[in-house]
Amino acid sequence: MKPSAIKISRVSKVFGGANAVRAIDDVDLTVEQGQFAAIVGPSGCGKSTLLNLVAGFEKPSSGTVEVSGKAVESAGPDRAVVFQEAALFPWLSVWENVVFGPKMKGSAKAEYARQAEEYIRLVGLENFRNHLPHQLSGGMRQRVGIARTLVMEPDLFLMDEPFGALDAQTRMDMQELLLSVWEKRKRTVLFITHDIDEAILLADVVYVMTARPGKFRSSINVELPRPRSMDQLTQPHFVELKKHILSQIREEAARTKRQLEAAGAGA
Repeated sequence: MKPSAIKISRVSKVFGGANAVRAIDDVDLTVEQGQFAAIVGPSGCGKSTLLNLVAGFEKPSSGTVEVSGKAVESAGPDRAVVFQEAALFPWLSVWENVVFGPKMKGSAKAEYARQAEEYIRLVGLENFRNHLPHQLSGGMRQRVGIARTLVMEPDLFLMDEPFGALDAQTRMDMQELLLSVWEKRKRTVLFITHDIDEAILLADVVYVMTARPGKFRSSINVELPRPRSMDQLTQPHFVELKKHILSQIREEAARTKRQLEAAGAGA
């Protein structure tokens, strides 16, 4: 077995005081180094909370979160977070956005310039290196965000609905790009999504969360051959996996609805 990149043990997270909300409850999760793990579940089940705990943006109310064998105390350069919006500096060009991180770290220009060129080419933006963010499409801005993350050489990618704001075709393009990048680099990825097709296409294992307070209902190994492609979306095994995961999420979504109705009746 490969070493653990992420190890979450008996973790719970409670928000608020008098009207406290238990977002996740007694969660265990192990992600191996180089593994692509996706998390799906009904809205409000704590997926993003879990990712924020691994990122170091939040601290658990109980339990432990470890990355590469070390307890997570705060955010760090070993963990790169990619959100729905690329959050680029609007006054900097594609090139300047990509090299911003290593420049701030004081890295040697000869080193980061070579890496930046490689990653800009890898995400297909070599002809747009001098463009400003407002001159780019949404998908292109997200490509810049991924190149900016790659150039920092993190051990772990934490991705929270990174393609959720994109149109369908651009989303598929970005999924194919991420697959290509992952195949070349084999970094560990923890990927949050509402899109079941996306989770199955990208991941080695898909975790399904319960209704709040969130915990893992199941883990499903995706035994589709790599390299992956969009052609696999219509294969019988893919379709069966999708049905299986969708039925679980629907059951949990129905449970969420019952919880909300019960809370409303008791108000």
